Amino acid sequence: MRPARAVLAAIALFGLSAAAQEITLKVHHFWPPQAMPPTKIVQPWCERIAKESNNRLKCQIFPAMQLGGTPPQLFDQAKDGVADLVFTLPGYTAGRFPIMEVFELPFMTRNAESASKAAWEFYEKYARQEFAAVKPIWFNVHDNGYIHTRERQVKTLADLRGLKMRAPTRQTNKMLAAFGATPVAMPVTAVADALSKGTIDGYVLPWEVIPAFKLHELTRFDTETDPGRPALYTALFVFAMNRARYDSLPADLKAVIDRNSGLEASAFAGRTWDESAPPARKLALDRGNVFYTIPAAELDNWVKAAQPLYDDWVKEMNAKGLPGEQMLRDARALIDKHSKK
Repeated sequence: MRPARAVLAAIALFGLSAAAQEITLKVHHFWPPQAMPPTKIVQPWCERIAKESNNRLKCQIFPAMQLGGTPPQLFDQAKDGVADLVFTLPGYTAGRFPIMEVFELPFMTRNAESASKAAWEFYEKYARQEFAAVKPIWFNVHDNGYIHTRERQVKTLADLRGLKMRAPTRQTNKMLAAFGATPVAMPVTAVADALSKGTIDGYVLPWEVIPAFKLHELTRFDTETDPGRPALYTALFVFAMNRARYDSLPADLKAVIDRNSGLEASAFAGRTWDESAPPARKLALDRGNVFYTIPAAELDNWVKAAQPLYDDWVKEMNAKGLPGEQMLRDARALIDKHSKK
């Protein structure tokens, strides 16, 4: 009897030990559950780490700020352990992460995949300390950002004057101000209500985001830029993990997270964003929205108006004891490098 009991006890202990190593990671973000980023980027990532860990790592995803707080608080939720992982924009906390803002300057990027790869490499060279409070899993930018308005079509720089325009980050707010608009900072979750109430006249956003919040139904005019030129703007995202949670993992599970982090994870997120743009754009087209493409000759005026933003960013980096001019050149060179692959 005693040997049998010992065997049963050992089996039970083994079962408890195995169960104890099954870890559920709380993932928090601001998108509706059916939106592209959680369904086509976050969920596949969670499925990969589950498969590679033999289901010892699992995700419990909380969409639409279900764990509480506001989108600008997501980064601190990862830092403080309210969530194990968050997907958010560092730029929602204006000026807190100025180094990586270089990717949000106007007319820098051509597509999300190449810029996302560049962002990861730039982070590794210059911004590790800026994100030391968390473990970044990837950085990515979204597909090319454009201008969307309710009542006034934007064809030239002069058409923006006096318009109240929502923008997501400090650099996009500065860009709109340089173009003569009145920038209004708010997270994307507040845009539909602001449009309905007339608080804003329009917004800058990429195509992917618009259907999730039905914004194409609240705007009539969509202004794109010459596809042969760099995009008007993009915004930077980070998928970040609580550092203590990562540090507590067994070595083999850390290795699973590490294999699904970095350059290729960033590339996947950016590439998925690029692929999302055409079907999202088609919804606005099918609705009968009025489209306009700003030609290259007119864009020259916009680029000239944006020049102070590059100068200001370089000065800000220099004031921190960093090589601002070299950093700006490096960001552009990294984007060009990955755009040619």
